[in-house]
Amino acid sequence: MTFPLTSYQIPTFPPNPRSPIHSPPSKRLQLAPKSHHNKSTNPQTTRTPQNGADGIPADDVKVLAKFKSRHNFIRVLQVSRKADHPFAGSRLLLLDNPGNIHSISFFLNSNLTTHTYFDVFATLPPILPPGGPLAIFGFGAGSAARLILRLYPHAVVHGWELDPSVISVGREFFGLSKLEKDHPQRLFIYIGDAFKASVRDGFSGILVDLFSKGSLVPELQDPKTWEMLARCLRKGGRVMVNVGGSCVEAEDKRRDGRVVMKETLKAMRRVFGEKLFVLRLGNGKNEDSSVALTGDSPDLDAWKEKLPRSLAGYVDMWTPFRC
Repeated sequence: MTFPLTSYQIPTFPPNPRSPIHSPPSKRLQLAPKSHHNKSTNPQTTRTPQNGADGIPADDVKVLAKFKSRHNFIRVLQVSRKADHPFAGSRLLLLDNPGNIHSISFFLNSNLTTHTYFDVFATLPPILPPGGPLAIFGFGAGSAARLILRLYPHAVVHGWELDPSVISVGREFFGLSKLEKDHPQRLFIYIGDAFKASVRDGFSGILVDLFSKGSLVPELQDPKTWEMLARCLRKGGRVMVNVGGSCVEAEDKRRDGRVVMKETLKAMRRVFGEKLFVLRLGNGKNEDSSVALTGDSPDLDAWKEKLPRSLAGYVDMWTPFRC
């Protein structure tokens, strides 16, 4: 899509955030060909040693919607609960020709956690100044908003999404209509350019998840964009950003995900200086995927105390960004 849409291919976090981080499945959904072989012995349904990608057997995936909007090639998939895959039982929103996942919902998961970077996004509210709303730039089908509204009873979310078709899909297939109905004074969704977003007195925090055609939007590699976003924050406000990584597959092969990630972090560093932290995923070498956070170093113990146990382990994964 053209900016500002949601994310990219989703990296999977371990069920226990305190456990070692291994190379996650490719954020681009891999569908293995249909086969009559037993899934446990069929090599096409197991991890591919070369790239760490996990395939989902095509028999375990149902296509609920597939169409082109003005901004996106949109697909909604339902993964069988019986699938031997971390996404078993989930509903997925795929955008862009490479098939990048932009939203995920586990409707039978009472804890709502996804074991993806959306869980990291959900750790932001406890370290934000009180009084202001939280913005989500690149709302998608509402994966991050659902977590935040459930975990923080007083949180107010303003979400921006460029493609009205994505919001329509969210309402039809991802329970977004019910989320809006249940939280009429806490959830506000806008169709339009996220870079023109504003509220009176500023946002307490901004979650940035803006990808276009499988790549971080070019505006995020420009320091002027981060200067503008910093002005949208109230005193003490923070920005948390999905900056992608090597697992991001762009339609334009010249937009290498790892290179774009580094350019984005360098642009942020020019604006936020040493008040920039990174949470990295992957096998330790490839920097498969990263999330960035701005602001003063938080009190980690106090932060963890305000989080559910399922999310507290992510706090210790942040490190200062070094060029």
